[in-house]
Amino acid sequence: MCLILFSYKNHPRYRLILAANRDEFYDRPTRPLDFWPENPAILAGRDQKSLGTWLGVNRNGRIAAITNFRNLAALKKNGPTRGGLVRDFLESDFPPREYLDKVKEKASEYSGFNLLVGDGDGLVYFSNMDNTLREVEPGCHGLSNAFLDTPWPKVERGKQAFSTLVQNRGDMGPDDFFDLLADRRRPEDRDLPDTGVGLELERVLSPLFIESPGYGTRSSAVILVDYDRRVTFAEQTHEPGAEPTVQIFQINFVAGG
Repeated sequence: MCLILFSYKNHPRYRLILAANRDEFYDRPTRPLDFWPENPAILAGRDQKSLGTWLGVNRNGRIAAITNFRNLAALKKNGPTRGGLVRDFLESDFPPREYLDKVKEKASEYSGFNLLVGDGDGLVYFSNMDNTLREVEPGCHGLSNAFLDTPWPKVERGKQAFSTLVQNRGDMGPDDFFDLLADRRRPEDRDLPDTGVGLELERVLSPLFIESPGYGTRSSAVILVDYDRRVTFAEQTHEPGAEPTVQIFQINFVAGG
């Protein structure tokens, strides 16, 4: 993922509301959202190159998501796939903090990342750029390619629109958030972060929804988890030159969800 907006324990109906965009090279092979044949408890998309994922849930109530941390100095050309960290949490039964303690032991092997993992007991954030575990507080949050709630223009614009939607709607559906995630507006140059990739690339990467030759927003996702453990997980897939397609799954979390 490259943008995750989420509300945690901040809505009368939904314990967790999450809206996210996955940005990736268009030619990287990807399997869309579905239950995994080898582990039908997992509902997630799949990176067919490295067999990890960027966002997913487990029927037992586990949820995980990852973003890359944009820091050229933190790139590990031969490092393990970061999507494996999401996959491994969904396949495991370790509590979130215990799992992240294990990740912390090998975190330096990976390129920079931000990882969110949670279950029915809590939601925890970890980045290998500072090796600090942090319990996520109730409220609306934004995560892109820097630390949680870093005020990049796309994060601030997304959080503002997301918070307004969450606060003003008792009931809501995936389409409300897909419209929000489709924002292609670019901030002014003076507001852009300087992450070492150059001004032109900063411009390309600055909107909520990214479009460029060879790289852009491949999919948008919405997860709604209510206090009765009912889950709606929707994915809108974007391919160049094609109309978006939407898949919606509805499941119930079981024990621990």
